[in-house]
Amino acid sequence: MNLRERVNTALKQAMKDKDAARLATLRLINAAIKDQDIARRGGDGDQGVDDTDILAILGKMTKQRQESVRAYEEGGRLDLAERERQEIAVIGEFLPRQLNDKETEAAIDAAIAEVGAGSIRDMGKIMGRLKEQYTGQMDFGAVGPRIKDKLS
Repeated sequence: MNLRERVNTALKQAMKDKDAARLATLRLINAAIKDQDIARRGGDGDQGVDDTDILAILGKMTKQRQESVRAYEEGGRLDLAERERQEIAVIGEFLPRQLNDKETEAAIDAAIAEVGAGSIRDMGKIMGRLKEQYTGQMDFGAVGPRIKDKLS
């Protein structure tokens, strides 16, 4: 079952369970996927987004909510921060397991070796390779500085 089907199945189950908070988050996920489908329609293929694109959408949604949690906590709105955490948990159900530090380092080393990188100029190739293989499994904002350190 692909990610789109998993989200739709979870959405239907949330409706049956009358779980309003979960249902709202699943609807947000579905809307984000459909927005990307619509954005892609202008091209020749006319196909929707695939699982890799959906993982990227979910990763972006998670990152937005993490930033919101920080802002709400700083503003003293703990109730809103908790709601954002609940949304992160629902979105996280559809994301693959995050790589730990050791696995991330191994993935970076492997990508550097595959690309044959020798300088900082090859960083784009390395990031492209990592995004191909590990979308949704690592924070690419944190990976960039690690790659720079290894190439310097």
